[in-house]
Amino acid sequence: MVKSADEVLISGIKEVDDFFEQEKTFLLDYFSKIKDSTAKAEKMTRSHKNIADDYIHISATLNAICAEDSTANKKSLEKLSDLFEKLRKVEGRVASDQELKLTELLRYYMRDIQAAKDLLYRRARALANYENSNKALDKARLKSRDIPQAEEHQQQCLQKFDRLSESAKKELTSFKGRRVMAFKKNLVEMAELEIKHAKNNMAMLQGCIEQLKGF
Repeated sequence: MVKSADEVLISGIKEVDDFFEQEKTFLLDYFSKIKDSTAKAEKMTRSHKNIADDYIHISATLNAICAEDSTANKKSLEKLSDLFEKLRKVEGRVASDQELKLTELLRYYMRDIQAAKDLLYRRARALANYENSNKALDKARLKSRDIPQAEEHQQQCLQKFDRLSESAKKELTSFKGRRVMAFKKNLVEMAELEIKHAKNNMAMLQGCIEQLKGF
């Protein structure tokens, strides 16, 4: 897998804070897993939509057969056609719920994780600049030239790095809390909706079977 420029920098620089070292490792791995989960969620949603489309074709075919059937099977075929139309609606709702509660959430966190990685990149760049300013100051002292300018530049780089470290730590801590709450909320809601749809499907199937027995 080809790494982006920020991933190369983030992975290559020697970290000075354990918190950011752990976050760096976590985010690079987590982004890969979320990306994979998003692709699988999209595939799952498409499958439910395809099933709903199949139900449309089955219902339409049964309707067409009914139109040409004058036997005792006509009522059974009509009932089955109606059943598949109802199942189509439920399957469509399942697909919509999964899209809203899971797939969209994963897409959002792909973007949010990228923003967190960008934050780590900016901090890593600031750390690299600070380390370079230390080297430049050492050279200036060896040559006894431009020492005040080198010291001022070093202090500016250090201040920028400290500011970014402080803000990044707050943002990454907040990100963790938001992420846990969002996934818990959406996954619970999706599970409740899927239980509801499964019960509706079961009730419709049982009702249809009972009616078919009466024909």
